[in-house]
Amino acid sequence: MTNILTLRVDPKYVAELNRGYSLILKDAIQNKDLLEEEGEIIRLVDHHNRYIGTGYYGHQNKGIGWILTTKEHEQIDQAFFNKKLTIALSHREDYFTDSDTTAFRIFNGEGDGIGGLSIDYFDGYYMVSWYSEGIYSFREHVYNALNDLVEYKAIYEKKRFDTKGQYIDQDDFVMGTEGDFPIIVKENGMNFAVNLNDGAMTGIFLDQRDVRRAIRDHYADGTNMLNTFSYTGAFSVAAALGGATKTTSVDLAKRSLAKTIEQFSVNGIDYEAQDIKVMDVFHYFKYAVRHELKFDLVVLDPPSFARTKKMTFSTAKDYPKLLADAIALTEKDGIIVASTNNASFGMKKFKTFIDQAFKDTNTKYKIVDQYGLPKDFRANRDFPEFNYLKVVFIKKLSK
Repeated sequence: MTNILTLRVDPKYVAELNRGYSLILKDAIQNKDLLEEEGEIIRLVDHHNRYIGTGYYGHQNKGIGWILTTKEHEQIDQAFFNKKLTIALSHREDYFTDSDTTAFRIFNGEGDGIGGLSIDYFDGYYMVSWYSEGIYSFREHVYNALNDLVEYKAIYEKKRFDTKGQYIDQDDFVMGTEGDFPIIVKENGMNFAVNLNDGAMTGIFLDQRDVRRAIRDHYADGTNMLNTFSYTGAFSVAAALGGATKTTSVDLAKRSLAKTIEQFSVNGIDYEAQDIKVMDVFHYFKYAVRHELKFDLVVLDPPSFARTKKMTFSTAKDYPKLLADAIALTEKDGIIVASTNNASFGMKKFKTFIDQAFKDTNTKYKIVDQYGLPKDFRANRDFPEFNYLKVVFIKKLSK
C-alpha cells in the first residue's frame, strides 16, 4: 500500500469535504475508474489540483472510502493508527474508572478519525467491527495498536462487509484468551449478558445506554410497559429495575425469548412475572387492540429496514404509521419512547414524523425529553447523519 492514487473531486463536493465531511461518496470522484483494490491509499484533489485529503478506498453503504487526514504529508502507517487510538482512549478515561459501567465504545469510526472502524469494550474484552474490505486491509496496524496500548483478556472481530456479492457478518477470535460466554457486563449498575462469538449481535446496543438509564430512573416507576422490537429485552430490564409493575416484550425473532429470559435472570428479575411474546409487532398491535390492552410506557425502536413474507417496513416512510399504532395503545398521560437509528434523516425530520402521527390520530402531545448518541460514540456534530441515533420521549396528553 505504498502507491498513492490521486483522485479528482467533482467541484460540487469540494466545499463539504473541506468543511470536514470525511465520507467519500461515489459520485464525488470524477476518475473513480482508476480504483482497483480496496485498501488503496487515495489522495484527493480539486479540479485545480489543490490538495483536499488522504484516505483509503473501501465500499461502505453509499461511500467508496473515507478521508483519514487533511495533512498533506502525514503517512497512513503504524504510527498514525497508534496516534488515533491513543487519542480515542484518552477521551474514554472516565469510563474505564467507572465500576458501574463496564461496556462502552472506545473507537467510533469517523468520529475518532478512521471511518469504517469501531471498537467496543466489554469488561476486558474488545470487539473490533470492520465495515469494509478496505479498512479490513489495515487490520495488522489496528491490532498492533491495541496490543501496544491496552490490556485485554481477548480481542474479537466482526466483519460487516460485502465480498464477491455475499454479505459477511461473522465473528472471529483474534488474540488473547478465548472467553467463556456469556459474560456479564454492567451498565449504570444494570447487568447484561453479552456474547462476542454468537452471530451478528452481542446482546446489547451500547448506543442506547443513556436512554435505558432515563427509563429506569425517571419513567418506569409504577408503569405497565410495552417494549416493541425488543431484541434481548434490555429496555424491559431497565423498566423492571425502575419499578415497572409489568413489562411486555415483543419481537419476531425466535431466539429473543431465551435471550430476554437471560437478561431478566442476570438482574434477579422473575421473568415469569413478565410477558415475553415472539410475534410480529404489527400483529401484536392488532392483538392488543382486540383485547383492549393499554400501556403507560411504550418503547418503539424498530430496525431501519425490515422485510417479512407479507410486508416491508422502512422507518423513512413507515414510522408515522407505526407511531400511530402505538398511540392507540398508550394510556392518556402515558409516555412513548420513539427511537430510530436511520442515518438518512435528522432529528428535525424525525419530529415531523411524530407530529404527523399525532395529527393523524387527532391526539395532543408534548415532547418531554430527547437523546442522541452517548459521549463515547463520538461523532462530527457538523454532519447530523453521523450522529444517527434519535430518541424522543413523548407524553400523550389527556387534553
